Parts: sequence; structure tokens; C-alpha cells
Amino acid sequence: MRSGGSGSRINGNLRGIFWMVVTGILFVAVTGIVRHLGTDMSAVQAAFIRYVFGLILLAPVFFKVGRFIRDRKIMGMHAARGLIHGMGVMLWFFAMAKIPIAEVTALGFTAPIFTTLGAALFLGEKLHLHRVGAVLIGFGGALIVLQPGFQVINIGSVAQLVAAPLFACSFLIAKRLTRTESSPAIVAYLSIFVTLTLLPPALMVWRTPTLIELGWLFATAVCATAGHVTLTQALRSADITVTQPIQFLQLLWATMLGLTLFGEQPEIWTWIGGGIIVASATYIARRESLTQRGISDGQD
Repeated sequence: MRSGGSGSRINGNLRGIFWMVVTGILFVAVTGIVRHLGTDMSAVQAAFIRYVFGLILLAPVFFKVGRFIRDRKIMGMHAARGLIHGMGVMLWFFAMAKIPIAEVTALGFTAPIFTTLGAALFLGEKLHLHRVGAVLIGFGGALIVLQPGFQVINIGSVAQLVAAPLFACSFLIAKRLTRTESSPAIVAYLSIFVTLTLLPPALMVWRTPTLIELGWLFATAVCATAGHVTLTQALRSADITVTQPIQFLQLLWATMLGLTLFGEQPEIWTWIGGGIIVASATYIARRESLTQRGISDGQD
């Protein structure tokens, strides 16, 4: 019985790792497309059009969701996630137009640190010393990337740093929703509420997009929508602490993308700070995994 349970957990973790690898590839593709679009279109409008296309792609999913109106509490969670995620998307699109891909990705990896901290603060998990220490080290890595006092901090860097905790909140709500909601329902409701969140600010800066821009944004919607589906599958298959480290492969892929396609040579401080952030979040994931298995050394 125990062996079977262990085997089932391992298989689930392997599935989660596989889906997270696929998620990373899809999201890096989104990064490349958004970077290619540049700054000609407002970040808010670009994000809104991407989510409108996402709704079109998800139209068949709506028929599989079943009873569309959920319990008030569940609907509230979907709406809150959409609002939070929508604000994060606006900031991310803005950051992509302002700073190199490697820096966007490195600062984005503070999100898993916020996720672990949020799980402790809002999901009732104990705030161990190793969590606090890892969070502080992770923020230290972010400061190395930003180099405050040594260079003018780009507004795009600030936008990405603010987007990180917003995406972490979205991540935590999605994990909670997997207890009662199907993967299609989670993705469908996210698209609906994010689109509604982006609509008012998009109308304020609207201009007629070109056919080429619409084509690229449709490609973005395809990759991003598929990425949210595979991300939800990863969350359903394995613990967050198992899948988080796999996300860090995106730093390598995104850096190579920026270097080969856009000629962006990352600064040494981006590598050093990004490495510290990755090490911090990896340490958190490892310690959380040990704690969950009941073999923590108890030094906290």
C-alpha cells in the first residue's frame, strides 16, 4: 500500500514536471513575440487584444465547463484572480517593451518566492526561518539585477518587480481552485475576467491595429492559452514545490532568445542576480518538499 502510494506520487510529479517544461517553452515563445512587437502599440491594448483572441480560442471550452454560474465564493475567487492577473499582465507587457528579455525573466523569478511567502501568510502554513531567509536572499538577487544607486532604475524593471507578486497571487488562487474546478473552467474564467479587467484601460489608449500586429497577437494568444492549460495540468499533477524549480529553465531559454534574435547581451549583474534568485527559490522548493515528507531536520 505504501509502495503504491509512493509510486503514484512519483508518477504525478513526473507528469507535473513534463507539463511545466511544456509551459516554460510556450511562455518563452510568448515573450519572444511580445518583444518582437516592440513599443508601437500600448501595452494595455496589446494585452487586451491577446486575451480577446484567447476567448475566441477557448469558445469550445465554454461548452465543456458545464454549469457556467458557480457558487458565489468560487465565482469570487475566479473574479479576484482575473483582476489580479490582469494587472500583472499589463505590467508585464509594459516591462517587455522597456527592458531586455533576460532582465524581465530574472525579475519574474521572484514570483515563486512570493508564492511560497504567500502560502505561509494566507494559506496558514508556518513561516519557517528558512522561508524568511530565502525570501531575503531572493530580494537581494533582485537588487543586484536592478543595481539601485549605481544606475538609474528603469521603469520597466519596476513594473516587472510589481507584476511578480501579482502573478504569485494568481498562482496561489489557481492552486486552490484545482480542488473543485476543472482545468478548462479555470483557464476559461481567467480569460473572461482578465479581458474584462483590461477593457476599460485599453479603450482609453485604443488605436486601430495593423493586420500584422493582429497576426502576432493571435500567435501570442495561442501560445499563452496553451501555456495556461499546461500550467494548470502541472499544478494538478504535482505539488508547487516540485514544479517551481522547472520554471527556472526559462531564464536560460529567454536569455538565448534575446541574444540570438534581438542581439541583447545580458549584463553580468543580470546573470549574478538571476542566479541568486534561482538558487533562493530552488532552496525554498527543496526545503518545502522535505518538510511535506516529514523528514525536515527540525533546525528551524
